[in-house]
Amino acid sequence: QQGELNSFLWTIRRDPPAYLFGTIHVPYTRVWDFIPDNSKAAFHASSSVYFELDLTDPYTISGLASCQMLPHGENLQDVLPRELYRRLKRHLDYIKLMLPHWMTPDQRGKGLYADYLFNAIAGNWERKRPVWVMLMVNSLTETDIRSRGVPVLDLYLAQEAERMKKKTGAVERVEEQCHPLNGLNFSQVLFALNQTLLQHESLRAGSLQAPYTTEDLIKHYNCGDLNAVIFNHDTSQVPNFINTTLPPHEQVTAQEIDSYFRQELIYKRNERMGRRVMSLLRENRDKSFFFAFGAGHFLGNNTVIDVLRQAGFEVEHTPPGQPIGNSRTTKTSPALEGPSVTALPPVQLSEQVPLASPSLKPQQMEEEDSLSPHLLLPDSISQLEEFGRQKKWHKKQHKHHRQRQFNDLWVRIEDSTTTLPSYIRITNGYLTVKPPIWISNQLDQRPRPERPAQPQPTSSAPASLPWPSVTFPLCMAVASFLLNLLQPS
Repeated sequence: QQGELNSFLWTIRRDPPAYLFGTIHVPYTRVWDFIPDNSKAAFHASSSVYFELDLTDPYTISGLASCQMLPHGENLQDVLPRELYRRLKRHLDYIKLMLPHWMTPDQRGKGLYADYLFNAIAGNWERKRPVWVMLMVNSLTETDIRSRGVPVLDLYLAQEAERMKKKTGAVERVEEQCHPLNGLNFSQVLFALNQTLLQHESLRAGSLQAPYTTEDLIKHYNCGDLNAVIFNHDTSQVPNFINTTLPPHEQVTAQEIDSYFRQELIYKRNERMGRRVMSLLRENRDKSFFFAFGAGHFLGNNTVIDVLRQAGFEVEHTPPGQPIGNSRTTKTSPALEGPSVTALPPVQLSEQVPLASPSLKPQQMEEEDSLSPHLLLPDSISQLEEFGRQKKWHKKQHKHHRQRQFNDLWVRIEDSTTTLPSYIRITNGYLTVKPPIWISNQLDQRPRPERPAQPQPTSSAPASLPWPSVTFPLCMAVASFLLNLLQPS
């Protein structure tokens, strides 16, 4: 029943209405059936769809990659304490060993190999900053590995928005998400990486049960828990290091890290995202919007919703089963009638590229020649980086103007219905040429110079033709045939 489903949809009262929708970074197939029809209808009805980051801007992808890397010439082995580096390498070796056993038959059926999957997630790890290695280690669990190959919810919505030729954009820039993660001091980074490794080493030994798992996140989301603290960890992308087993001085460090990330990755971002939502609404009063951000940005204290309400916008939660765009949402928020907010950096709109999925419904990934684009980490930054790399592989081509590759030419020769000249044959896929009859006749009719008699060979093999005499006509015949094949059909 629709009324029993979750609802992470909020409506901003204006004409046309705008919507806020909370996502989580898990495979969309795990949650789609629990999302009400009115949330999906709001997405369909909106002409513009905005995300945290621009999923299609090439700068986003290159910026994310460079942000994660150590300064030029530095290596992780040079910056980490020797014992910590050894433990990290030992853990990654264990992951690489276990990866083939963790993968599902469905993943193998899609052409995913363990080595490729490991390189897609952990490739170049020795060049990354320690804080990004920490996030990477958290994503290398059996549960998360088994979910690779299906787009996460927000990425799926981005693909659908492109396919439907909606305007897409972002309310944040790369450095605004990336730099706070690089802002921890080195001692805090070492503490975080060490604690992360300790947790995973204990999980391997069976002496610890994970306090926070992807399955927990999915359960809270599907049950519609609007007060779950767990969504903040999904939003801030970092684990919670606070626990009672730490000695007092380490508890202080854990508290400092938690406060820093809560302030930088949640509260400050909520303020910035809320202001940019307001700017878009005031500058585009006649357009409908669908803003899809991590659910943690709408839950708890100092949320994006709080920022909008404090500015005078009327934002109401939209329960499942309530029709969208009804009379209660056609009024315009008073804040839209006021002066525009302070000018903000422009939010770029991406060029629209149709995608392959035919409808906004869960579906099996279609078999493609290229590898699956969705080998994504739980944190959005890694998702976008992988998504951007895949975008380059799906450039639209015109069917009637496709460039013919050299190998393609030989395949077409073999499969062609064109009647080949009698002097050209294909044997086992190879092109062979026999001198045509008219060449042979001309050669027979040419006067031969007087030569001393030579002893005839006793072999019954036919005498070979003089090569110089056939070179030019033969080359002309082959060239003419190949040029005919290259003519556009």
